[in-house]
Amino acid sequence: MHIHILGICGTFMGSLAVLAKELGHHVTGSDANVYPPMSTQLQAQGIELTQGYDPAQLDPAPDLVVIGNALSRGNPAVEYVLNKGLPYVSGPQWLADHVLQGRWVLAVAGTHGKTTTSSMLAWVLEHAGMAPGFLIGGVPQNFAVSARLGDTPFFVVEADEYDSAFFDKRSKFVHYRPRTAILNNLEFDHADIFPDLPAIERQFHHLVRTIPSEGLVIHPTTEPALQRVIEMGCWTPVQTTGVDGQWQAKLLSEDGSRFEVLFEGVLQGTVEWDMTGQHNVANALATLAAARHVGVVPSMAIDGLSAFKSVKRRMEKVAEVHGITIYDDFAHHPTAIATTLDGLRKHIGDAPLIAVIEPRSNSMKLGAHRDGLPQSVVQADHVIWYAPANLGWDLAATVASSPVPTQVCDSLEAIIAEVKTRVKPGTHVVIMSNGGFGGLHGKLAEALQ
Repeated sequence: MHIHILGICGTFMGSLAVLAKELGHHVTGSDANVYPPMSTQLQAQGIELTQGYDPAQLDPAPDLVVIGNALSRGNPAVEYVLNKGLPYVSGPQWLADHVLQGRWVLAVAGTHGKTTTSSMLAWVLEHAGMAPGFLIGGVPQNFAVSARLGDTPFFVVEADEYDSAFFDKRSKFVHYRPRTAILNNLEFDHADIFPDLPAIERQFHHLVRTIPSEGLVIHPTTEPALQRVIEMGCWTPVQTTGVDGQWQAKLLSEDGSRFEVLFEGVLQGTVEWDMTGQHNVANALATLAAARHVGVVPSMAIDGLSAFKSVKRRMEKVAEVHGITIYDDFAHHPTAIATTLDGLRKHIGDAPLIAVIEPRSNSMKLGAHRDGLPQSVVQADHVIWYAPANLGWDLAATVASSPVPTQVCDSLEAIIAEVKTRVKPGTHVVIMSNGGFGGLHGKLAEALQ
């Protein structure tokens, strides 16, 4: 059948398109902005993309329109679908009905680390010969694609709490019906759709309600919000990770690149890998618990983790120029900024560290996380904040209280000029944004040449 996807260049919808194509459908799609890496991945798959939402793209009518959650009433293509009575569905609903039905779903939910943890889990199962299907909101470097069907019962899905569509305000993850569920952490986020943390906790509890009594829920002991979610009612066995948890890590190096794994006090093996940071050690423990639930012995899973390559845009080293290292990172919430910088600081020791940060997420634009920003960067030596004209709140006033020397710039040129005056061989520059940041990474590398 012919499936047309509105909002196809989002990480979730683009991955969905890949799966629909693999199922043998004729897939087309459109987006307001057709841009890499998703556009290149889709074009390589032979999926035809249209820029913009002109209703002409829906004539002749496709058999089904999958509508992304970024589209709302008033969008010309959406209005055309409704007026013409074309069949339509949300992305999560389509995934549940056509891909996840009858499979052993392993879902990774939480405010931070979903993409990295689901990539780890898919890779550990792959390494163990279980050939899982997966849908991940990023491109795991062990696979080089963000989604595949797989031909075994196992399917790993990044389970997002964002809403499903303009006509379905439930969180995406309530559609997935996992048997194994990782709940990584839980903080206030998505201020554009949730009024407060309890509203998000309720959605997480809706997810917990769908997990079978023969399934498994995995969560760290250090997250009070997740504890509250479980206390609302849980009908499924639970395994815990971290401090006082059943799964624990004993660090052998401060940056988290080497650690021993213990399950119920018994040593399971040692992970030695390229990843850094306490957050990734936590992600690894959850991965090991989930993999064991589907039959991967911890020693084999640990072996898989040691061969894990990160996800694109997660502390990805993108350039090294005259001894200056440039990284691209997706962090866009104060907690993620803090843990990422902490991991890098422990890895590089006293080397100079400059952070360049764009407050770009919807929550950031609404100012929801601004109080946490000044302290989130304490591990950096210097921070450059990007304040675009449409931000809507005073970034400079917010970060003025930061204990770290700080600059606020309103253009990429100003950022590049500022970085150039501060770097010397041995400096590490981390560029943090959940968008493309106007190609800053490449422009900076070029300017430093």
